[in-house]
Amino acid sequence: MIHPEKFDQIYSIMEDSFPIIEFRSYEGQKRLLSNPYYRLLTQQDEQGKVIAFLAGWEFESFRFVEHIAVTPVIRGGGRGRLLMEQFMKESALPVILEVEPPEDELKRRRIGFYERLGFQLGDHKYMQPPLREGQPDLPLCIMSYPQRLTETEFHSYKVQLYKEVYGVSLDEPSTLN
Repeated sequence: MIHPEKFDQIYSIMEDSFPIIEFRSYEGQKRLLSNPYYRLLTQQDEQGKVIAFLAGWEFESFRFVEHIAVTPVIRGGGRGRLLMEQFMKESALPVILEVEPPEDELKRRRIGFYERLGFQLGDHKYMQPPLREGQPDLPLCIMSYPQRLTETEFHSYKVQLYKEVYGVSLDEPSTLN
């Protein structure tokens, strides 16, 4: 179990790194710590303070990177790449993640970061279910490593993501997009 102080440091980085629609409430995020599929990797500075983290999910047939973030003042120093490489090397299973569509330069740079690690941008339609009450579905793209997902793999992974990560079924109306 992760120490409460470390969790608070991780959550603070999350708040500084993502729009509110892309992460859970403090309580919702903390509840994940007891989920057997959920796992956190961290990097700490010399004083033991968390400066980067990767929040991932490990399923039987694939792994999912839900969040990866570095303290804003040290972004661009390679820590995110190291966390991703560590997560990718821990298993031979495919790894998937969600990214925003490449609509502007910042979003294209994020996609480029993952492409340099070997990820492939898929063209499957995908809507992320809300992580907070009252939020809308979020249109995103799926990237996969080491190769692009087939339609069958994409659907299978999507069903499991919706069920385990988002707590919804593909049969619910808001997730048919």
